[in-house]
Amino acid sequence: MDKLLIRGGRSLQGEVLVSGAKNAALPELCAALLTAEPVTLLNVPQLQDVSTMLKLIRNMGVAAERADDGTVRIDASGLNTPEAPYELVKTMRASVLALGPLLARFGEATVSLPGGCAIGSRPVDQHIKGLAAMGAEIVVEHGYMIAKLPAGWTRLKGARITTDMVTVTGTENFLMAAALAEGETVLENAAQEPEISDLAEMLIAMGAQIEGHGTSRIRIQGVDKLHGCTHRVVADRIEAGTFLCAVAATGGDVTLRHGRADHLDAVIEKLREAGADVQAVESGIRVKSPGGATLRAQGFRTTEYPGFPTDMQAQFMALNCIAQGTATVTETIFENRFMHVNELVRLGAKIQTDGKVAVIEGVPRLSGATVMATDLRASASLVIAGLVADGETVVDRIYHLDRGYDCMEAKLRGLGADIERVA
Repeated sequence: MDKLLIRGGRSLQGEVLVSGAKNAALPELCAALLTAEPVTLLNVPQLQDVSTMLKLIRNMGVAAERADDGTVRIDASGLNTPEAPYELVKTMRASVLALGPLLARFGEATVSLPGGCAIGSRPVDQHIKGLAAMGAEIVVEHGYMIAKLPAGWTRLKGARITTDMVTVTGTENFLMAAALAEGETVLENAAQEPEISDLAEMLIAMGAQIEGHGTSRIRIQGVDKLHGCTHRVVADRIEAGTFLCAVAATGGDVTLRHGRADHLDAVIEKLREAGADVQAVESGIRVKSPGGATLRAQGFRTTEYPGFPTDMQAQFMALNCIAQGTATVTETIFENRFMHVNELVRLGAKIQTDGKVAVIEGVPRLSGATVMATDLRASASLVIAGLVADGETVVDRIYHLDRGYDCMEAKLRGLGADIERVA
């Protein structure tokens, strides 16, 4: 099992390319199931979750070719098995995104209940509730969601869907299903993440009629048929935010090419308050920082976009560990998202947790140790901590990291970090 070996203490300098967003690429691969015409996606990141999704749709009879330059070409004209089996779904939450497109185009779908990071409860009941409002008949049996249209129906029907909570994958599933439904669908309490806007723009390029994406109310007027398109996946704001925190913590001067500052307002505001200089530039985002010892700890509360993202909580906590002062972090999205705390403590961090609240007291230095990644973003926090720790840090179980970061160690090496992948 691969590990990362990090020798800390180096500042980061130079330029790094921000990859396409995992959380946009995965639903957009599923969106290609909505048409029998070829779809080309550009800027698709080289990630384990992307490989799993491609394997999943190929298992359905879809032709999917992936090039080294991030181009994926998909032809779903031969799709003959509208099913997502457990053995392909168990490692990846996003597989639930096949449900809406399959149901909308074929009138039936069998999708295993999903897996993914063990960061807390992410129930699919909202997906079932929303699709049922559009007329779908869905039962959960033997670990599978089995969905079909009522007898005599040829299409889902538009509906007003109000979810009990803001759900990103739910909003995406409803968007895709509604694109081919009969009549108008209105999504209330819709998620507003940039990845949802990017999916909507792809669907519009395929012929969908969508208004209001990027707000909490989205209107979709269903069409009879969607066509193929070429679409470029938006830059990954969480990868960009992770590098911003890494540079802030280690010190240095780095430009994040293709990074979108407008997608990271809450994180950038906290970094600036901490003492880092973060600016939008023509090529992306530039961050300059004197390093952790001079930074000021910052408290925050995770919440839905455009608030502070839960996917950046662990990385910013790593920065707080070596900043001056004490910060309180409240996690409101996932109940198990402090699993990285014990590993940061192994490196010398001073953190106390009580339910959804963590109190971090900055220390002058961290010291290298062997630590274990417990989920995707926890992995990134341990890498940041290792970059600033004295001596050697070994991060084990980095298969979590590979699910969501495209060549992270190579990108960090290109900025001057002493980091390598070892067996």
